[in-house]
Amino acid sequence: MKAVISSEWLKLRSVTSTYHTLGTATLTVLLGVAWTFYVSGLADERGSLRAAAPEQGFLPLIQISLAVLGVLTITSEYATGSIRTSLTAIPKRGTLLLAKAGIVGLTTFIAANTILLVTYSTSRLIANGHELGFNDTSFTDDLVTLLASGLSVTALALVGLGLGTALRSTAGAIVSVVALLFVLPGVVNYLPPPWNTRVATLLLPNLVPQMAGQRLSSRLGDGFLPPWAAVAILGAYPLIALAIGHYQLSRRDA
Repeated sequence: MKAVISSEWLKLRSVTSTYHTLGTATLTVLLGVAWTFYVSGLADERGSLRAAAPEQGFLPLIQISLAVLGVLTITSEYATGSIRTSLTAIPKRGTLLLAKAGIVGLTTFIAANTILLVTYSTSRLIANGHELGFNDTSFTDDLVTLLASGLSVTALALVGLGLGTALRSTAGAIVSVVALLFVLPGVVNYLPPPWNTRVATLLLPNLVPQMAGQRLSSRLGDGFLPPWAAVAILGAYPLIALAIGHYQLSRRDA
């Protein structure tokens, strides 16, 4: 297993798409700096301002960028045909997928939390002395939300890996991830109450605040899952996607 993990780590860091996706996710830091300077100026003009924290406002950029990393980890091998070599070297397909999941999960968790922490730190330094809503909380209070955000990125990257394994199509898997992250929350608006609120609490974009103990308040209503339940549901997303991917990988030829 150690050799398989080493091989997958070598694959991940030897392709340019890895650095492209990580670089895109890192743009969050620059966007966060620009946003904080902008709202700080507005706050000085108005006396105070309620503004979204940049590490939360730009979280979808990190999520979709690293989800693409998860997708490309497997679909790039199908595109080039190198998946046949991988399966010849590692006949146990479950072992191969598990190794990929471990590498993708660890890489995205470290990358996401580093980017979020840097974005958080730089924005708070810039906002220091300005009357901004996101500058009123302590680091201890925000740490749970930062960790929840990092876990959501990791979960979505593993969902991308599972969908990429199942669909064998980069475009198809990315569209599926985009639908999960952006389209489904909009579709839920049209469900009759109280089902709109009940379903909304289960959707991946809404799990982060609930993992931090916050209520889901919107025009859909007021919903809430206990933090442990939100964490469990978040974990179910990649488990289901990887299970589907493993099933398809096991029953089909490369």
